[in-house]
Amino acid sequence: MPIAVLTSGGVDSSVALKLLKDHGHEVTAFYLKIWLEDELSYLNNCPWAEDLKYVQEICEKNKIPLEIINMQKDYYDQVVSYAISELKSGRTPNPDILCNQRIKFGAFYDKIDKRFDKIATGHYAQIEEKENYFYLKRAPDPIKDQTYFLSHLSQEQLKRAMFPIGHLEKKVVRFLAEKFNLPNKNRKDSQGICFLGKLKFNEFVKHHLKSKKGEIIELETNKVLGIHEGFWFFTSGQRKGIKLSGGPYFVVKKNIEKNIVYVSKKYFEEDKIRNEFIVKNINWITQNPPEKSNLKVKIRHGENEYKCKIEKINEMNQYKVRISGQDQGLASGQFAVFYEDEYCLGGGVII
Repeated sequence: MPIAVLTSGGVDSSVALKLLKDHGHEVTAFYLKIWLEDELSYLNNCPWAEDLKYVQEICEKNKIPLEIINMQKDYYDQVVSYAISELKSGRTPNPDILCNQRIKFGAFYDKIDKRFDKIATGHYAQIEEKENYFYLKRAPDPIKDQTYFLSHLSQEQLKRAMFPIGHLEKKVVRFLAEKFNLPNKNRKDSQGICFLGKLKFNEFVKHHLKSKKGEIIELETNKVLGIHEGFWFFTSGQRKGIKLSGGPYFVVKKNIEKNIVYVSKKYFEEDKIRNEFIVKNINWITQNPPEKSNLKVKIRHGENEYKCKIEKINEMNQYKVRISGQDQGLASGQFAVFYEDEYCLGGGVII
């Protein structure tokens, strides 16, 4: 089977590539050049050259053809511009979800057209086909599971997707990297947003939105406690980086028009209920979920999830969600992703 394998230079995609090759598939490795080094090079050394070096070594050693595709413009137009717009509007974006939907399983599909039956990545997720639907399943490794980031894929995208290591735990993938003697076998996992590399997120934000001084005000007293460099550097529930004495203080809300950040030391008091929110633009991977009581939701990537009940409130694909606990970090713009047992049902954007 002709398979296009997206490789990043990391251990996960490298092991996925090697497994497919060893299983007899006709694989071609693709490296997507997406780093923003052209406009942001003065901020940091971008690691794409090091990444590509690892990919080339692995491909040469295993006689796998490699194609390099420049997708910086695609990333900027479809992902980066979205992140900037969301931040400017006071919301908290998640670019990686749209990166998968619009780029890796979107624009990249279009560039390779019909040459390949499948597109494989090193994501920790599984696909199950049944009853004429393709279901997205959790990986057995709850810490590494990446279904949250894949929750906006469509049926057509899942039909062509492959996750060769999705059934494995991270420790097994590391073991295989050692067994295969891959040149990057000891390389640390990358962290942060895909297109930034080692660039700090606040540096990216400052480059695009600059700095604009505003007041930090205590919610209960309306007292000015300090000055900040722009509301776009803060998100609801944030504690670190506020830099106020006498805390800890938490970001409660933002006034976008006046560039004010409101904080409170009483963020966790019982009267501040944060167990209900509304989501819009939900992508249901298979079909609208049935009215069941065993649904769960993740507000962010990670192990933490809540039991939840959802109720459709209008014909604009908006749902009210009530969770079993209280989440102090609910923020407009974040993605809420729903689960039923081991299946990821899809997700939408918190209003």
